[in-house]
Amino acid sequence: MPKDKTNNVVAKASAKFPSVSVIVPLRDEEESLPELHSHLRAVLSRMKVKYEVIFIDDGSVDGSFQVLQELHNRYPAVKVIRFRRNFGKSAALSVGFKEAKGDYVITMDADLQDDPEEIPGLIAALGNDYDLASGWKKKRFDPITKTIPSRFFNFVTAKLTGIPIHDFNCGLKAYRREVVKEINVYGELHRYIPALVHWAGYRVTERTVQHHPRKYGRTKFGVSRFFNGFLDLLTVLFTTHYIRRPLHLFGVWGMVSFVTGVAIDGYLSYEWFAGRTSLSNRPLFLVGFLFIIIGIQFVSIGLLGEMISRQQRDEEVYSIREMLK
Repeated sequence: MPKDKTNNVVAKASAKFPSVSVIVPLRDEEESLPELHSHLRAVLSRMKVKYEVIFIDDGSVDGSFQVLQELHNRYPAVKVIRFRRNFGKSAALSVGFKEAKGDYVITMDADLQDDPEEIPGLIAALGNDYDLASGWKKKRFDPITKTIPSRFFNFVTAKLTGIPIHDFNCGLKAYRREVVKEINVYGELHRYIPALVHWAGYRVTERTVQHHPRKYGRTKFGVSRFFNGFLDLLTVLFTTHYIRRPLHLFGVWGMVSFVTGVAIDGYLSYEWFAGRTSLSNRPLFLVGFLFIIIGIQFVSIGLLGEMISRQQRDEEVYSIREMLK
């Protein structure tokens, strides 16, 4: 979209939606915070909208909180939430979503790899048709040990979820306010926010964004996050499709296994009654029993899941140490 057209769309959007909340989860980023805030303030002031910047300190052990305190004391638009320890990015986003007051909500990382200049374009990408605009770091400045696993991870996720976007885990995203107030992010599900939003009935789009090399410090994520990510993908697929009807998942496979086992043992029993075979030397008879037992177990798990799903459960796990508003 041309720059002039983007600015016109943002100007119109600003008249209708006059406020923006920027949520920045962070851990041990004291060197990057002053520069990030200065850049954010310049961009948001240029947009001529009311804004707030919510920093969530996720258990930093360096001087990050002291830097945030100074920013809060100098700039009324800066809000700070400090966790007692590291609870993870999902918890930080969850509390940030609760506190956000803006009509538009922007999320971004604090390491200066996400560019605040992309905020107007992401808001413009929402237009009148979309509820979430997810960034796509098409050209990344990360080591190959991060880019190759990330591409594989995004490819598999897109295929399994059926959502044709390229970068599920990009921290730079723009939301309409109603989206962040409805979706529930916990555990490590921040990687799958586009999927959660899509399955909640909202409309998702993607926009290419500028990515920068890390300027200070080092990444807080290791290779293990990709293995954990695929386990979380199974969680997302189950909780979004079957959380209210687990018997539909376990029951189907349970019945398939049970019927298969009954068919095998029924046939062998008929052969035995007819005197055509002996069951003592037919391992297939035991295999049939195994299928029957597995089928009963699957159905039982589904029934237990149905009972558990009737209970409301609070998935949010975090403890706030300080909150500066």
